[in-house]
Amino acid sequence: MSQYALKRLAANIQKFKGAVNYQPLSRSPVLLKTFERYSSDGVKDNVNKQKFDESILEFLVCPLSKKPLRYQEQTNELINEELGIAYPIIDGIPNMIPQDARLIQKTKDAPEETTQS
Repeated sequence: MSQYALKRLAANIQKFKGAVNYQPLSRSPVLLKTFERYSSDGVKDNVNKQKFDESILEFLVCPLSKKPLRYQEQTNELINEELGIAYPIIDGIPNMIPQDARLIQKTKDAPEETTQS
């Protein structure tokens, strides 16, 4: 490259550096908001625990029996009385996977409450 081209390139780089506002990443507002959000997500103390919206109960049925479910607020579960199983609700979202459901009714085979795996 010629000397003239190198000088023009250097001048353009200096103009570009002057036009861009460099900010240390640790002071970036986006990074700070993201850190604040994830550092206080309430996992340990359940501060931000989402409540289950009971209005969707009319649309939810048990995936096994296709019967309506009942919401139990104390345990935060959806109950199927007929089959004796409870589906957990995690962060306001029902986990309707039958393998994750908990047995709540004592049967001849299982004298105690157990968790299916």
